[in-house]
Amino acid sequence: MNVRPLSVAAALLIAFINPIWAEEALVAYKSLSPELALDLARAALDSCRTRGYQVAVAVVDRFGVTQVMLRDRFAGAHTPSTASGKAWTAASFKASTSELNALSQPGMMQSGIRNLPGTVIIGGGLVVEAGGSLVGAVGVSGAPGGDADEACAKAGIEAIRDKLEF
Repeated sequence: MNVRPLSVAAALLIAFINPIWAEEALVAYKSLSPELALDLARAALDSCRTRGYQVAVAVVDRFGVTQVMLRDRFAGAHTPSTASGKAWTAASFKASTSELNALSQPGMMQSGIRNLPGTVIIGGGLVVEAGGSLVGAVGVSGAPGGDADEACAKAGIEAIRDKLEF
């Protein structure tokens, strides 16, 4: 048996695999600047104010770490932690909390996510994407219902949309 063709094939395989491994050693990602996160939070808060709602707004980075927290003066004491939980949940699962609510109803296969520590499966948490990448999430709490919270979060994202397209 001729070993030479096998040796050449192995060498070529190693030569092609090594660059792939090298590329995976470091990861680059995009993230919201603190200024842009603050602009997003302010826009969401302003949207809720114009609708007559006193809310808290949280913006988290792509890993779910809080960057900004704003609470209107008459928003309930529970709203900051709920807004943060919604934003964290959206970032963690890479989906809106409204979508997660629909997917995790009792008896459904995904219902267990409702019991995970820190998850808040109530409408009002949205992911923030730029160029097809997750860059953060926003959570709003305090409006009369998750759909109203979500509308304010959407307005916040739309207010900064032109700055997201880098």
